[in-house]
Amino acid sequence: MRAVIQRVKHASISVDGTTIAEIGRGLLALVAIARDDTRENLIWMARKILETRIFDDDEGKLDLSLQDIKGELLLVSQFTLYGDCRKGRRPSYIEAAPPAEAEKLYDQFVQIVRDIKLDVKTGRFQAMMDVSLTNAGPVTIILDTRKS
Repeated sequence: MRAVIQRVKHASISVDGTTIAEIGRGLLALVAIARDDTRENLIWMARKILETRIFDDDEGKLDLSLQDIKGELLLVSQFTLYGDCRKGRRPSYIEAAPPAEAEKLYDQFVQIVRDIKLDVKTGRFQAMMDVSLTNAGPVTIILDTRKS
């Protein structure tokens, strides 16, 4: 499982010109499910997203987590994080889980996160989404369960 988390002042998702999700201060997490992901990977990633300390404390140090600041979270499924561009000009997505399997695991992941933190918004799985954000910092972190 892979995620790119971005600290944001604001983020939103629109589908067909209609805003379907919107958050204020918090994290936008782009999430990809791999072919071999397990429930343990989902739990690890959920905790990592919620507990990674990338918000400023009173001294300006990156020492607070999303949970510490009671920030909002916007999750977006994005299989293209598994795009492999090492060969040729077209990315290979062989490592990404097939759509039906990925959707099932993504839904489980969203539920795991919601069980830990209630204020979670999501995009729409397999929809063409317009994602808008104001990156705060900018602070952007890549998380990967294979490197845990």
